Amino acid sequence: MFVSDINDVKIYNLSAGKSLPDWLTDRKKKASVNKNVDLRKRIELIQDFDMPGVSTSIRMSPDNQYILVTGTYKPRVKFETFEVLSDDYSKLVFLQTDRFVEFHAGHGRHYRLRVPKVGRALSYHSPSCDLFVVGSSSEIYRLNLERGQFMQPFESEASSFNACDINPEHHLLITGSQEGFVEAWDPREKKRYSTLDVAMRIKNYRDFPSITSLKFKNALHMAVGTASGHILLYDIRSNEPLLIKDSLNRIPIKKIDFNPAHNVVYSLDNAMLKIWDENNGKQMAYIESQSNFNDFCTIPNTGMFFFAQEDVKMQTFYIPALGPAPKWCSFLDNLTEEIESETVQNIYDDYKFVTKQELITLGLDHLEGTNLLKGYMHGYFIDMRLYNKAKSAAQPFTFENYRKEKINKKIEESRPKRLEVKSDLPKVNRELAMKFMENEESNKKVKAPNLLKDDRFKIMFENPEYEVDKNYRRISERCKSDDEDDGSKWKEVKKEHKRIQKEKRYNRQNDERRRRETSPIKSSGIKMQDLESFKINELSRKVAKASLGARVAKETDMPQVKTISGLGNRQMSFSTEKKVSKTVIKRQEEMKKHREERKQVIRPTTFLKKRK
Repeated sequence: MFVSDINDVKIYNLSAGKSLPDWLTDRKKKASVNKNVDLRKRIELIQDFDMPGVSTSIRMSPDNQYILVTGTYKPRVKFETFEVLSDDYSKLVFLQTDRFVEFHAGHGRHYRLRVPKVGRALSYHSPSCDLFVVGSSSEIYRLNLERGQFMQPFESEASSFNACDINPEHHLLITGSQEGFVEAWDPREKKRYSTLDVAMRIKNYRDFPSITSLKFKNALHMAVGTASGHILLYDIRSNEPLLIKDSLNRIPIKKIDFNPAHNVVYSLDNAMLKIWDENNGKQMAYIESQSNFNDFCTIPNTGMFFFAQEDVKMQTFYIPALGPAPKWCSFLDNLTEEIESETVQNIYDDYKFVTKQELITLGLDHLEGTNLLKGYMHGYFIDMRLYNKAKSAAQPFTFENYRKEKINKKIEESRPKRLEVKSDLPKVNRELAMKFMENEESNKKVKAPNLLKDDRFKIMFENPEYEVDKNYRRISERCKSDDEDDGSKWKEVKKEHKRIQKEKRYNRQNDERRRRETSPIKSSGIKMQDLESFKINELSRKVAKASLGARVAKETDMPQVKTISGLGNRQMSFSTEKKVSKTVIKRQEEMKKHREERKQVIRPTTFLKKRK
């Protein structure tokens, strides 16, 4: 499970998390779930909600009780799209890529037939029982399901059609052509009423804006999606669009849907599903996936989304801001607090984070308190377009200076030096390198890694930005604040001076101790007990009278004496190490555990920028 916060809209990915492979046995699956915390925390809203191959289309039945998905199956053909003819799954019609139209009942396939040309979309007109099929032809095919025969098709001037839709209130049929026209047909009179030129309203497009998707919101409003990535909202009583929305992805719009309760439009392409306001076109949130999206569906009056994508697994998302959870999974509303405890990723679309100092540098500090800046942590979020304009105005020659600096650096590297003195010392941090070399010569017996030859520290002796600042520590305390009096400043300087002297003494003591450790160790005498004190008879009598626990304790403390032969020779083994108490052992274990915890808490320094 994953939670993301996009423009203050929480999106719950109910399909995120680890999944178990199908080839595992039930016993191994249970064992894996018990061992892995991530598998125990996941939420499987629908069991086995996946496909053997890629899923291409997904629908909800009109009674909101069934989810229907089609896709590519290895031994079968691919379905282009399908429609639900009844309230449940008992009557379905599938449009296949091999020109077959296949009808299914509750028990399975009922009948199949072929259309003259390859179909791309179909719509069902319930009052007349006509099934309209559009595709790579200028004709709109009509199949009457009551008679079971083809009727006379509608003739059009377009070369081909990509989409069609029927208004559920006045039953007007609209079709989207390859040339960018939307045609309106009346199924009752079997004639075309009007034509709408959509391509003329779109400017600055890369691909020709052919119509790829159509959707009615109500009796008067509809949405048109194009191949150039634009969505146009129309009132059917006017030729002018109410709003033109650019998805900025420049890929065809696959599907459009409405949320009338919140005045929100959903537009889907291969990359993402965008959720935006139909009144002003402002984007509210978006959902993107690692695989390409093929289709999506929503449960009416809820915030639940289902996605068919170029993957085995179907995606499930829940957005509480767009509606409550469905009745069959109402527990999601109660789990909101638990889900929010997971990792939350804050994403602000088209915004740039700047600190207070950067805001002053850009000359935008006068915008504090306005709606152009959004406070966040130790800085602000600013619109990316405003940031780029302000940066260009504040630093007009930044790129030119950077370019000149790089050119001069290349020229200096290519020029041979007039007088070159060979030296083993690097160009940067010479004193530090000399100190390392002296330590290496004085401690030849001690095997320690040489930092000068280590690639990890190579940049420290090549890049001037890593040069040691000798005067920093002495003057840093003086430069901290200008409003302090002179006496307090000198107190801080003296304090820092004493600290430096203390470190020098500590380094000298370490060098002295290291020198003593490397010098030859004089052998110290070990006092041995006289062999006469070890009497066999006394030992045997004491051992016979003592208990088993006393014997074991005594054997661990006393030196072990073994008899080699009967001539009086003895062999003794003993340890000269000091016995460690239980308190010391416990303290060492606590310190070891403490150091391991500190390693986990230490923040990485990879996000810090280099000083310029």
